[in-house]
Amino acid sequence: MAARLPQTPLSVGVVRLVGATLIDGTGCPPLADSEVELVDGVIAYAGPRRAAVSSVSSVSSAPSIDLTGAFLMPGFVDAHVHLSMVPGDPETQRSRFAEEHVLETASVLRTTLLAGVTTARDLDGLTPGYRDAIARGSAIGPRLHLAISMLSPTGGHADPVRPNGSLPAWAVRPGMPTPGVVDTDDDVIRTVRELMRMGADAIKVSTSGGVGSPTDDPADAGLPVEHVRLVARLTAERGGRPVTAHALTDAAVRVAVLGGAASIEHGYDLSDETIELMLQHGTVLVPTLSTLLRTLDPATTSPAALADREARQRRGLDSVRRAVAAGVPVALGTDAGVHPHGRNLAELARLVEVGLDPLAAIRAGTLGGARLLGLEEHLGTVEAGKQGDLVVTAVDPLESIGELADSAAVRMVLQAGRVVKDLDGRVPAAL
Repeated sequence: MAARLPQTPLSVGVVRLVGATLIDGTGCPPLADSEVELVDGVIAYAGPRRAAVSSVSSVSSAPSIDLTGAFLMPGFVDAHVHLSMVPGDPETQRSRFAEEHVLETASVLRTTLLAGVTTARDLDGLTPGYRDAIARGSAIGPRLHLAISMLSPTGGHADPVRPNGSLPAWAVRPGMPTPGVVDTDDDVIRTVRELMRMGADAIKVSTSGGVGSPTDDPADAGLPVEHVRLVARLTAERGGRPVTAHALTDAAVRVAVLGGAASIEHGYDLSDETIELMLQHGTVLVPTLSTLLRTLDPATTSPAALADREARQRRGLDSVRRAVAAGVPVALGTDAGVHPHGRNLAELARLVEVGLDPLAAIRAGTLGGARLLGLEEHLGTVEAGKQGDLVVTAVDPLESIGELADSAAVRMVLQAGRVVKDLDGRVPAAL
């Protein structure tokens, strides 16, 4: 099955963006005084600025937007988000009507898009209605690929049930998909087929425990390699969907890679041998460094928990640095929801911290994510024939990439050629 490209409504007509320094997402050096021409939402030309009369559209009167002094990049891809995790007290959220949660999630979707993320992969929590509404144009937000639910054993990272059998408030919010708790081959087969029937674009497995799970620990084992292989076989039988793995330990990453996972989420304890295994299998690392490095409140966190956190951060940074140095392919992912929504591009500076240069970090956040989602023919670079997903900033990302963490630094966003945030940072009234 070809990767799903939700059809965000296209803008109609011809427009030229001229004068910007173009960073096209391929890793090539920046191009000053560039031109990008869009025809019906698709890039028709990207390169040095031309005289208007030489336009491939033969429309010398096409409107132009002068971006002199600005920087133009592809729309970004965040390959690991949780957009249904809205800010607020869980008990308060539990008492709300379903419509309130839907509207809050819609606000998060909008915030994410205006931060420069034009495509996102939600890895647990969103149902396909959000994806389909955006594709129809009845809501605004990033194009979405969805895992819907993640899979783990009973008591594992996907299991929200507490020891006394109760559920935390976040697990019973209206509209939340059913947790993917699986213990047997039959459980795996049924759950994966149900997710594919519902329209999952990817299948997420947990091969380790997690930090926020009620009854497991990051060092705990998750799904065994036999179940990961079974998931990969089931997805292959239905035209192919990528399998991705939440994996915090070295053993969990090995299970995921040997089982056929296309990507590893987190990967904070990699041995050199496992890094080599990832290289052999072409496995992508989505390190979610923004979440790893987030600051905990000392007033509400025990000294032991703070010490454990600091140790995990040291191991995680060392792990990812060695993977980057070895050449493991990397895609940008933030774990937004745990990490604050709308600060997705903070991950770019984190990627530079672990060894990518700014051009490579931008490539990881654009083409790297598009490739992981199977959308590289349509998205990820500013090249002729691709969708007009573009981000404009006054910040020089090669000198001050950390400033892109503030969504106000993203001056303009286009999605399939449609302006969703104008040069004044405003959302057009039609949206």
